Amino acid sequence: MSIVERSPRRTVGRSPRRTRALIVRYAILTGILAISIGPLLWQLSSSLKGQGEALFGTEATFLPQDPSFAAYATVFEQVPMALYIRNSLIMCLLTVASQVVFPTLAGYMLSRRQWRGRTVFYWLLIVSMMFPFESIMVSLYMQIRDLGLVNSFVGVWLPGAIAAVNVLIMRATFAAVPDEVEEAAMLDGAGEWRRFVRIYLPAARGSLVVVVINSFIAAWDDFLWPFIVLRSEELYTLSLGLARLSASSLSFDPRVLMAGSVIAIVPIMVLFIALQKHFFKGVESGAIK
Repeated sequence: MSIVERSPRRTVGRSPRRTRALIVRYAILTGILAISIGPLLWQLSSSLKGQGEALFGTEATFLPQDPSFAAYATVFEQVPMALYIRNSLIMCLLTVASQVVFPTLAGYMLSRRQWRGRTVFYWLLIVSMMFPFESIMVSLYMQIRDLGLVNSFVGVWLPGAIAAVNVLIMRATFAAVPDEVEEAAMLDGAGEWRRFVRIYLPAARGSLVVVVINSFIAAWDDFLWPFIVLRSEELYTLSLGLARLSASSLSFDPRVLMAGSVIAIVPIMVLFIALQKHFFKGVESGAIK
């Protein structure tokens, strides 16, 4: 019997070149992180500063020396923030519902190879994305006016009820489902609707989350179109309310506007935190059985 001696395992250290590359990589990531969340942290810090603290200049500090929530109280005193938030949530719910239902159905139809008109419809969607909103804004307003939808939630929601990019996202997701899976389901006697619900929708879970987040952010941050359509303050969304907040104060206080901006960001952060697991892992966890 021969005894084979094992050589001791050598510990391979990082080379200086690899260490420098790692330092550069983390430096770039740190810079991107600072650029991304720096303005948000500055807004939050500024909104918490007291009246005697400087916001700009050499005397300004990043952290508040005398923290105070007076700016947030002033926001709710000057404008009806609860009403604006409610109106924005209504618009977001309408937009998210339509952006989930209609692009999902349209994307599924575009992924069907037996539908002859899918190529023409696909290129029409591509062409529609080439025109910026500002180029069709006047004609859209004239149509909304002729329909009698000016100064209404429906008038704000209708032009953005379906986004072409969301249809293309869902089409690509459904087209990636293997044909063998659908053929096996057909052999088992599954109809069109059952295949759509049991096979395609679970596979599109991650894409649906992307559509929900993008649609919610777009509706929540939209300013130009609600500004054109809405007339009554009772229908103002939060973005319009913040603009009124900055214009209504005779002695403009940046702390108040910063506080309003922080309030406007909170729902988006809550939505992303709640859906981030599905946002990053939804496609992988989608069950295709």
